[in-house]
Amino acid sequence: MNVLIVDDEPLARARLRRLLEALPGHACVGEAADGDAALDACERLNPDLVLLDIRMPGRDGLSTARALAALPVPPAVVFTTAFSDFAAEAFDVAAVHYLLKPVSAERLAQALDRVSSAAPPTLLVSRGSQVQRVTVASVLYVRAEAKYLAVHTAAGEWLLEDSLARLELRLAPQLLRIHRALLVNVRYLIGLQRDADGRVWAVVDGVTAPLPVSRRLAAGVQQALEHHGSD
Repeated sequence: MNVLIVDDEPLARARLRRLLEALPGHACVGEAADGDAALDACERLNPDLVLLDIRMPGRDGLSTARALAALPVPPAVVFTTAFSDFAAEAFDVAAVHYLLKPVSAERLAQALDRVSSAAPPTLLVSRGSQVQRVTVASVLYVRAEAKYLAVHTAAGEWLLEDSLARLELRLAPQLLRIHRALLVNVRYLIGLQRDADGRVWAVVDGVTAPLPVSRRLAAGVQQALEHHGSD
């Protein structure tokens, strides 16, 4: 999960970043010291989650949360504050969770789990000037291109600015590596076939042509296929 940290205190931001970076599958994509900077950062970085302080100079956290909710693709919001008397107002603006400072590693992990379970995982993708989120469940496969990822769904191809390695780390075992440049959604993996030259290919539901499987990964793909078929 990509996270933006918003707090007017540098030490508070640094602490949250350290705690966040110790949790697998999550990354701090940026920091902001006030509400206006947070809105600018969200439009540039499109985080999944904003860890948002409430008492800040200028635009406070509650006002910022309302503005974030109006974005075309709003991030989830978890408030971080030293003041417990804002709890009711926090949930009035649809915050997923509310953490009191100093935030502990355990409470932060719980909040991130709550955000993850609140909605199915999605990817922020683009096609021309169109930007939207697609559910990971709708992804057939992902191919690494020169400077981006091509995300293939039944509704067509989308572009994603990320690396295949990071995507695999975040979304395994749902997205399975079958080739150095390919991840496939195991729910659509039908079977494997071998051609006359001994090369292995993956048959994927909804995909016309089979996808190449590297020799090194073939045994693991077969194992995943058998395991998924037995579920």
